Formats: sequence, C-alpha cells, structure tokens
Amino acid sequence: MQEENSNNNLNDDVCEVFHPHEDSIERAKKHTLAEEEYADLSEFFKIFGNPTRLKIISLLSFEDLCVCDICESLGLNQTAVSNQLRILRVHNIVKYEKEGKLARYSLTDLHVEMIYKMGLEHINE
Repeated sequence: MQEENSNNNLNDDVCEVFHPHEDSIERAKKHTLAEEEYADLSEFFKIFGNPTRLKIISLLSFEDLCVCDICESLGLNQTAVSNQLRILRVHNIVKYEKEGKLARYSLTDLHVEMIYKMGLEHINE
C-alpha cells in the first residue's frame, strides 16, 4: 500500500501542463551566474563536505587554536589535521600565524563562521 501511494505521488511535484512564463524566465535569467562562478561555488561548498574539516571549522569558530590543540581536541594525529588544514588554507577558509614554533589557526573571516553556523541551524530545524 505504501509503495502504491508513493507511485501515485511521483508527479505531484511537477506542473501538469507545460506553460512557461516569459516574464518569470527573463527575471530568473538576470540572476543566473556564469558557469565558472557556479563551478567555483560548487568547489567552495565541497570543502564543507568532509567531517574532519567541519570539526576543525567548528573548533575555530569559537577560538583560534594551534595545530597541537586541534589534534588533541579531535583525537587525531598531526598528519591528518595538517592535511585538512592545508586544504582549508588553499581554499581561503583558514589562515595561520606563526607564534615562535607554533602555528595558530583562525577562520579567514566571519563569512566562513556564518556558513558553518547557518548549515548547523538548518539541519537542526
């Protein structure tokens, strides 16, 4: 019975007639980005698709931390954390400053923290 109901609803989310609205299409096209921008944006969001990177972003959203502190907080070795930090650095998500022999990491700007927190808020709705 469940399967039958789901089959009946397969087309509920599409128009029953094909009737494009030219004015809506023109307005929509004005807000369409260049293909390269969509590709760049897609790559940007892929960065957030790794649980370890998200954990690092989460930690850094509260305070700047050295690599040792990140490793200990996450229970990971320095190689694993450093590899993820390198990816985050290359994509301008985090930055670091040397403090003597320590490398202290922080998020590059408030946008990164906002993206993380908005995503978290969304999944917790």
